[in-house]
Amino acid sequence: MMLLSPTQLNYQPKRIVSLVPSQTELLYDLELDEYVVGITKFCVHPAEWRKACLPGRQAKTIIGGTKNILRERIKALQPDLIIANKEENVKEQVEALAEEYNVFVTDISVLNDALQMIYDVGILTHTPPKANEIIHTIKENFSNLIPSKKIKTAYFIWRNPYMTIGGDTFINDMLARCGLENIFSSQTRYPSIDINDLKEKDCELLLLSSEPYPFKQKHIDELQQHLPQTKIILVDGEMFSWYGSRLIQAPAYFKRLLQEVI
Repeated sequence: MMLLSPTQLNYQPKRIVSLVPSQTELLYDLELDEYVVGITKFCVHPAEWRKACLPGRQAKTIIGGTKNILRERIKALQPDLIIANKEENVKEQVEALAEEYNVFVTDISVLNDALQMIYDVGILTHTPPKANEIIHTIKENFSNLIPSKKIKTAYFIWRNPYMTIGGDTFINDMLARCGLENIFSSQTRYPSIDINDLKEKDCELLLLSSEPYPFKQKHIDELQQHLPQTKIILVDGEMFSWYGSRLIQAPAYFKRLLQEVI
């Protein structure tokens, strides 16, 4: 088998495994319920795919985590398409799967990459009309998003150590579309930083994400003691980092967020 380009499948795949939560949700919105057979333990949307909610309906098989794939479970499913992602999955695991199955690997850094991915998955799964509908709605919703004045912002994804996002990440692109200036945009990927770094860069707004680390109010209280001049709020990490059909909802969420911080 092989690592696929979007046009290399000339048949409708009927046994799809998704290794990425945001792309799992996209497959649901492409109305591929009957064709998706395997998802990861982190694929929380749609909820009904994790359990049998309807009479006579089977839950999807959980094939491990995004970085800890259970090969035997995938083998039992005999997929004709596996959808993975360059950042969220482990390169060696994906390459090993590609020796046995058709694997499509996505690579997302900015919104346009996400739109291209949605189109490509639509082509692969023979659902281009629905994919184009999703793309059109996302574009329209983002066109109505008015950026705020520039606000010096940091976005935390982890604690102990604190980890933030660099300028080459999808989250950075989402911040920029809100008019929020990532004070760590000169760095790459997900650097570790400390509170002094925030002070030195005059951080005005600190966003604590709900994922992958589940920040809570107690963490705001803890940080506020060291950063009394910084506005600190909890945010929905899915809206900033999920690059599938959840992007339809993101602009409205960002508008509400901006009303809170301006």
